[in-house]
Formats: sequence, structure tokens, C-alpha cells
Amino acid sequence: MTRLHSSPGGKYERLRGAAKYLKSYAARYPGSPNTGAGPADFTPKLVPDKIRVLLLALFGLVLAAAAFFLASPAALLKGNLTILTSPANLLTDYIRLADAGSTLLNAGLMCLIAVATVKAAGSGINGLMAAAVLTVTGFSFFGKNLLNSIPIVLGVYLFSKLSRKPFSEYLVQALFGTALGPLVSEIAFNLGLSVPAGLALGFCAGLFTGLVLPPLSLHFKSFHKGFNLYNVGFTAGIVGMFFIAVLRAMGVEVATVSILSKGNNRFFAVLLLSIFAAMFLAGFVLNGGRLKGLWRLQQQPGGLGSDFIERFGFGCAVMNMALLGLLCTVYVLVIGGEINGPVIGGILTVVGFGAAGKNVKNVVPIILGVFIGNWLNVFENVSTVAIVSTLFGTTLAPVAGYYGPAWGILAGLLHMALTMNISYLHGGMNLYNNGFSGGFIAAGLVPVITAAHEISQRLRRKPPQSG
Repeated sequence: MTRLHSSPGGKYERLRGAAKYLKSYAARYPGSPNTGAGPADFTPKLVPDKIRVLLLALFGLVLAAAAFFLASPAALLKGNLTILTSPANLLTDYIRLADAGSTLLNAGLMCLIAVATVKAAGSGINGLMAAAVLTVTGFSFFGKNLLNSIPIVLGVYLFSKLSRKPFSEYLVQALFGTALGPLVSEIAFNLGLSVPAGLALGFCAGLFTGLVLPPLSLHFKSFHKGFNLYNVGFTAGIVGMFFIAVLRAMGVEVATVSILSKGNNRFFAVLLLSIFAAMFLAGFVLNGGRLKGLWRLQQQPGGLGSDFIERFGFGCAVMNMALLGLLCTVYVLVIGGEINGPVIGGILTVVGFGAAGKNVKNVVPIILGVFIGNWLNVFENVSTVAIVSTLFGTTLAPVAGYYGPAWGILAGLLHMALTMNISYLHGGMNLYNNGFSGGFIAAGLVPVITAAHEISQRLRRKPPQSG
């Protein structure tokens, strides 16, 4: 990947590098690591894949174990049945729908199943796989569950078999594609059908969704040129938009909801901050007891296809993930927001992409931009919707990484305005609403930025000397 921030030729050299990135992006997706292992004087400390799997599985086990401190096994069973059999469109906070213990158990089990899926597919834990596992885990606090996710994964698996390609090639689409889980739940449980008919129709809808996601995601990647990290989220938004259009044409109106919990800050703040502190310590140990590489990682612009695990080592990437988790959790607490299901989902998604494109340097301008946008309009910065938009808006972190903090702030501001109005298109069926809006922001803003810099560069050139 072009290392724009270390280019010796000044800002115009960096801009030309960004333009080259736009042209060469397609060759690196999906999920491929950055070209080269990193700077010539930096060799990442290798961590065996079994250790990577173990740590991700341990994360799921911690969440599941925490559930049993909050509720009895009977209550957990009842709560998870409620989660499995309820519509889950945006925003359905499982903590409010069921209870905190049942939600933690659902998230922990989904994390373990995601890790098992990665291993069963014969894939290793690289940056994008770590991001996928933690994103699945995060969204299991407010929309994903085993019942509405399995049909989509099976659909992607079926596509791989029909294409005669290994399932591992489409694992990214399978895991991230569970963003459309609410579509399965809505059809299964909220259309007034009998339980068998609803389950069958919902399963078929999920299977079809999984079948079309791989080719569509590979096609739509060129739309935003890699400046939207949630590419499958954008694709899921398009698929969800068509499904909702069909349902509305048949007289079925599906509206977004707002089922949110509050009053859980103390417990979840302690839990999350403890987990992220432990993650940083584990990353430090796995990195040889050094911070080496962490500063270099913070200078990376990011972009779809970035793999910080491959480039800087697993330990270094885990430290970056932990820093992002601490940053996001502290941000929510400082502004006085509620730590509920959607907010935890946003925090864990940012943490996951700390292995695949996000760092403190390229995330902060986006957060600031969305915060300013909320401050200027009718939405309160402490509302869950505003906080979720802030956290998930970091999908545009590569804009700040490549073009600088000022453009990142503008991207965040525009993202806030669009994401507040775009969920109607998919009726809350796409959990990655911010990935959907982020795709449009990146597609519209990046060419304008590039053109503006090119014009500015031409205007600054001295005219040729006469005589």
C-alpha cells in the first residue's frame, strides 16, 4: 500500500499517492493483506494462528461467562428464546428486549460460532477475519442471533459450492452478511404467518440473501473505492432496500423501531474497560513485551484490504484494538451517553477494525466530525442514535487517513446527516446502516476531494518563463 504519510515529496506527493491508491485498490480486495510485510527495518513478531484463535474464543467465553453472574440458567434460557423469536430490526436492543445476561450469552455464543466457522472453513485469523468475528459479536447485542444468521451463512456456502470455489474465499461475505439477519426475523415472526410457514419463508429469504451477497459485494467495492471499510454493509443495504420495496409493494409496512435500555453504565463500563485493558496487556506480551510497531501502525491511512495483523503482527494489532476500545468507551462515558446494546455493538466493531484499517489517528477526525454534525442539528449528542452514528461512522476512517483530519471531519459531518435519513430505504433490515450511508459518502466525497486537490495543484504551479 502506498505509504502516504511518510512520502518525502510533500503534500502533493501524498495526494498523487492517494490517486494511485484509488486506481490500484481493486486488486487488493477482498481481505488481502497490504503488499509487503511493512517497513524494511520492522519485522512483525509472529504469533501462531492457534493463539489468535484461542484469544478470540476466550473473548467469547468471557462474555458468556459474565452472563451467569447476572441471571440464572433458567432466566438465560427464557431470555434467549425471546431473542431468537423476536423481530430484530433497527434499533432492537436485546438488553431491553430480554435482559443483560441473556444478551451477553447470545453475544458470547455468536462469537464462538463465528470463530468455529472461520476454522471450519480452513481460514486463519488475519485482520479482516478478526474484524468480522468482533463485528458479529458486537451486533449480537442488538440484532443478530443464531436463528437469523445461519440461513445467510448457508446461502454464502451454497454460492461457494455452485461456484466450485472454497468457502474460505467468501467467508468475509458470510460473516458480515449476517447484517441482514433482521430480514429473516421479520419475515419469520412479524408477517402474521404461522410459525412453520414463517420460519420456512424466513429461512428461504436468508438463503437467497446469502446467495446474492458475494457477487454483489465484489461488484460494489468499486463504488466507494475502498474508502468505506464496511463494504458488505453497503451491499447489505442495497439488498435490504430491494426486499423492503417488494414487501411494501405487497402492502407490508416495516418501520424502524427504537427499543433501548438504560441504566447499565456501571456494569458494562467496568466489563468493557477491563476487557480492553487485558487486551492491551495481552498484545504487549505477544509483541515481545515491547510497543514496537504501534506508533508506525498509527500512521497508516487505512483502507479496505488493510491487514494490520499481517503487517505489524498480532500483538501490535491487538494493542491498537484495545486503544480504540478504550477511546470509544471513554468517549461515551464522558459525553454522558448510555452504554446499551447498539452502543456496545458500535464499540466492538471499531475494536474489530482496529486489526483491519482503523487506528486512533484516522478515527478521531471522523468522531469529531459526527459530533459537530450532531451539535449543529436537532439530534442530541448523548442520544443512542447519535452515539451509534459516531461510532459506526468511523467506517470512513480511510478518508481522514489519506486526505487529512480536515476532510475526515467533513466526512463525519456529512455521514451524520445521511445516516439519520437513509434507514427508511431498507426499513431497518440492514444492521450496517452506517456502512450503507458510508458507501454513498465515500463515493461522493472522495472524487470531489481528489479533483479539488488537482485543481489547487494546477493553480499553484508557476507559469513557464517566457524568453
